[in-house]
Amino acid sequence: MSSPLLEIKGLKKYFLRQQAFWQKWTGKKEYIYAVDGVSFSVNKGETVGLVGESGCGKSTLGRTILRLYEPTAGEIYFDGEKINDLRGDELLQLRRRMQIIFQDPFASLNPRQTVEKIIGLPLKIQGMKGRELSERIDELLEQVGLARVHRKRFPHQFSGGQRQRVGIARALAVNPSFVVADEPVSALDVSIQAQIINLLQELQEKMGLTYLFIAHDLSVVSYVSDRIVVMYLGQVMEMGPAEEIFSSPQHPYTKALLSSIPRIGKKNPSTGRIILEGSVPSPLNPPAGCKFNTRCFIKNKPAACFHEPPPLIEGAPGHYAACHLLG
Repeated sequence: MSSPLLEIKGLKKYFLRQQAFWQKWTGKKEYIYAVDGVSFSVNKGETVGLVGESGCGKSTLGRTILRLYEPTAGEIYFDGEKINDLRGDELLQLRRRMQIIFQDPFASLNPRQTVEKIIGLPLKIQGMKGRELSERIDELLEQVGLARVHRKRFPHQFSGGQRQRVGIARALAVNPSFVVADEPVSALDVSIQAQIINLLQELQEKMGLTYLFIAHDLSVVSYVSDRIVVMYLGQVMEMGPAEEIFSSPQHPYTKALLSSIPRIGKKNPSTGRIILEGSVPSPLNPPAGCKFNTRCFIKNKPAACFHEPPPLIEGAPGHYAACHLLG
């Protein structure tokens, strides 16, 4: 866990907004600032949790890293190699090393294909066939807790947890070293969530996998992550070791998120429940300065909060937060 497997620098992903025909006469283009200058690294063998409210850009960031979306700006390095401009066969080879587990196991599986075809497709694309292909499919099913008899079944014939196991098997088919887990348990029952999380951790230990674990459930993230990155409106608000983020949060947004975790018999000892007023601003027109300034509960904020984007400041070794109050 010493050398970075993945490193992103100033990564941005903007989407051009589809405008009504009468708006096109003005010639002005509007962009959705989904990911706006994100930088962090993921070391080999570790799990980095990526958290934030819905719509903050978590899934877009994960897909941009994998080149499922083309980045607008910034740099992506995988195992020391810049991958922004890879095309054709080079990109195909990269796909063997970087995979994704999608959030909805029903929507992400082709309902007209059997499990055998779903898992076998990435193997066929990479050139595997015949007996070798068949044996590899059986091996993958066994790894994720399914049986050979499941090969001929369709996705609708499985439970939600079983479908997610199929999705995991598909992601691991080509022996990747890095996996983006995009809210892999949010669509499952709580008891099944625990099974899938334990499975992911077992596979990580056996196969030496590196995870970017995207979630909005902080209790899940605290259990699986070595480090945590907190996003808000396309930018990183705080990042650092998981234990420090939970025990000593620095950014007001992180404190508000942690205060929302349900607790039995006791309140948050430091802040109590923090209720954020208003809603997340539109990524079409984000606020100037700190993007959290419209909902920040800190009184008497400095003027810089409204005019200057705060830099990530290292308050403790490896623990960064983007807040003018820390400066």
